[in-house]
Amino acid sequence: MSDLPRLYAIADAQLLAARQLALEDFARGLRDAGVTLVQYRHKSGSPQEILRSADILRNVFAGPGAKLIMNDRADLALLAGFDGVHVGQEDLNPEDARTVLGPARMVGVSTHSDAQVGAADAGCADYIAFGPIFATDTKENPSPVVGLEGIRRARALTTKPLVAIGGITRQNAHSVIDAGADSLAVISGLIVPGQSVEQVARDFLSILG
Repeated sequence: MSDLPRLYAIADAQLLAARQLALEDFARGLRDAGVTLVQYRHKSGSPQEILRSADILRNVFAGPGAKLIMNDRADLALLAGFDGVHVGQEDLNPEDARTVLGPARMVGVSTHSDAQVGAADAGCADYIAFGPIFATDTKENPSPVVGLEGIRRARALTTKPLVAIGGITRQNAHSVIDAGADSLAVISGLIVPGQSVEQVARDFLSILG
C-alpha cells in the first residue's frame, strides 16, 4: 500500500438509507466513474446484513483493479473476501487485525491527533487516516476538526500513505491534497441532490488528477 488512489470512497449504510439510495446503485456509480478503492461501513448492522451487502459490493466490483475494505470487522472482511479492514481507535487494534487477516491484506487505522498518528506510524497499519479535516455530520460524535494545518502536521509525522477524511467536497478537495494528503476519503460528498454518483465521482477524479 505504498500508493493509494487519490479517491477513497466510503459507502456508509446509514447515510445511504437516509438518502434513499440503494447500495448497488451507489456502487455501480462509483465503478462506472472509475473508483478503485471503496470501504463499506455499517456500524449497526448484524454480521448477516453486512455480509449480504459485501456480496453486492463484490459482485459490482468483480474483476481485477478495485480494492474493497471492511470497516471495523476484520473477521467479516475475511469472510467476505475483501481486500482489507479499516479500524478506529475504539476498534480492534491494527496488530490484532493483521493477525486475523494475514500479511497479504490491507489494514488501515483512523487517527485524530498527532500522538495517534505517531503511534500508527510505528505500528503495522498500511495507511493512516486522519481527520476530521472539516466539519462532518456522518458520525454521531465526531472528533474535533483538525483543519488543513492538522494534515500538514500529520504529514510531517509519517511516511505512510495518509488519508484525509471529514467534510471533503469537490470544492475543498484540492486544498487537502496540497496540504499533504495522499488520498481523500469521501462519504456524503459523493451524494449530491440532482447529480448522479457517477458524475460526482468523475468530478472528484478529475479534480484530483
